[in-house]
Amino acid sequence: MTSTPEPDDRLIGAHDLAVAALKEITPASTIGPAAGYLVEDDGSVSLRFENRLPGYPGWYWTVTLARVEDAEPTVLEVELLPNDGALLAPEWVPWAERLAEYRAHQAELAEQAAASAAEAGEADSAESDEEDVDSDEDDDDLDDDDLSDSRVLHAGDLDGVDIDELDDSAEDLEDSDEDESDDDESDDDEE
Repeated sequence: MTSTPEPDDRLIGAHDLAVAALKEITPASTIGPAAGYLVEDDGSVSLRFENRLPGYPGWYWTVTLARVEDAEPTVLEVELLPNDGALLAPEWVPWAERLAEYRAHQAELAEQAAASAAEAGEADSAESDEEDVDSDEDDDDLDDDDLSDSRVLHAGDLDGVDIDELDDSAEDLEDSDEDESDDDESDDDEE
């Protein structure tokens, strides 16, 4: 069984030294009144001071002091430490684990999207089936009068234009092209 060493009164009373060490790392306005001490296993003493930094409720400035035999106290460490119930950052998670969690979440979202799309597709196909039934019923409602109003195309007509009637100039161009090609062939034969 280990016993805690007796606290050194000179270390407990070294508040001025502790505050001077704190002022080297933080403005004096962030240092509050003394809030107790803790005797460490090696005989050093950690003096605590209230913290006035915004965003750090429940945290204390801690200055650890020690001394060797009859020497003056000296500062070992200055830090901001949380008290019980202080707001803390979450545990650190390695990148590989975070990436695996992210990928699993993305796969889950993709499955949900696919399921939603499938449900929407089923709903759309049900609606289109209903529309097909409605359009079939509409076709049944057509009578001969409705058909007589529509434009009926006859052979050789395209939207009422007789495609058999060509422009005479187009025929002349075709004939002249044929004549030129015949002339070219005859010139080649003569050579």
